[in-house]
Amino acid sequence: MRLAHLADLHLGFRQFHRLTERGRNQREVDVATAFSRAIDGVIAERPDIMVVAGDLFHAVRPTNSAILHAVREFGRLRRALPAAPVVVIAGNHDTPRSSDTISIFGLLHEIGLHVADTAPRRLTFPELDLALLAVPHQALFEEPRLGIEPSGREQHQVLLIHGETPELFGVDRSMAEPGGAMLTAAELHGPWSYVALGHYHVQCEVGEHQWYAGALDYCSPNPWGELRAERTSKLVGKGWLIFDFDTRRATRHAIEAPRRVLDLPWLDANEMTGPEVDRLIADAVANVSDGIAGAVVRLVVRNVARPVARELDHARIRAWKAEALHFQLDLRRPETPGRQSASGAPGKPETLPETLESYLRERTLPPGIDHGRFVMRGVEMLAAVEHDALESGG
Repeated sequence: MRLAHLADLHLGFRQFHRLTERGRNQREVDVATAFSRAIDGVIAERPDIMVVAGDLFHAVRPTNSAILHAVREFGRLRRALPAAPVVVIAGNHDTPRSSDTISIFGLLHEIGLHVADTAPRRLTFPELDLALLAVPHQALFEEPRLGIEPSGREQHQVLLIHGETPELFGVDRSMAEPGGAMLTAAELHGPWSYVALGHYHVQCEVGEHQWYAGALDYCSPNPWGELRAERTSKLVGKGWLIFDFDTRRATRHAIEAPRRVLDLPWLDANEMTGPEVDRLIADAVANVSDGIAGAVVRLVVRNVARPVARELDHARIRAWKAEALHFQLDLRRPETPGRQSASGAPGKPETLPETLESYLRERTLPPGIDHGRFVMRGVEMLAAVEHDALESGG
């Protein structure tokens, strides 16, 4: 018996204001394409059951195109695999924050999916000898908290849940997304056959038979952190999972990326002139395999003083921005003496403003927003808050 595990589809995600020929946001189309390719793979593998571990949509009120695409793809899946149940839970992005907002998940129930959007549901599938506890995001904030434990005599016990597992991020929380529910070790370490997790966008095993399937595209606020985590884990791109209950193994199924997302090797411009930095950047762009056309690209250049940054060939930089879907040239000023580097080099610990600055530099912004000014404004706002707190004696 096999279970297909998908998560964090974020249908309706929009970014960069770049449109297709038909006037749709290009990144929304990319995310939809990734979902279609995952459904192709699931149909080809013919699992006995499929689960989606939250954040099916990017927003509580998804776009009409996102709703239509979800209905079409789930309909295609149900026609191809009519005997395979499909279970979907709501994540933090799918969950309304006010009682007067109706969840779109009622529509999914109408097309034959098993849905848990507000309250937990215990589902049994006798033909599979399987019991499944589906715990949506909202249920994790109810008081008293639900007792998360298996029930019934079924051989296979599955927990489907959306949240952050203990010690997932460690001290570096640059990839942590606000609004997630914190899970406890006790809730996860029951006698589960499999724990299907959503919320973290990088595919990984966090405990025995406890897996995050990861997202199908780079749709978090920190795609560069995702790329870094994937390199560390030797993962190439995005995908989904199949868990085999007989062999007790999860198998990764990669999908073809609808768009390249590239974080180029970081450069060091220490003591270089403007023309020298221009050549350094141009060489880095020229060395990109298959070029940057249509890609989402970041290039970080360290130790660029403000006068040097003003001397750069900004016409050429604008040309790269036009060629790529998104080109983020992240120019970083020289480090302040005594400041601890991001690599953990010896020195004084980072102050709170320095930590915030590092965090904001990782964020991907819409076009037209100056990244340096964005970071500076964030640090200035923090300084103002700290000043007010001191003035009030807080």
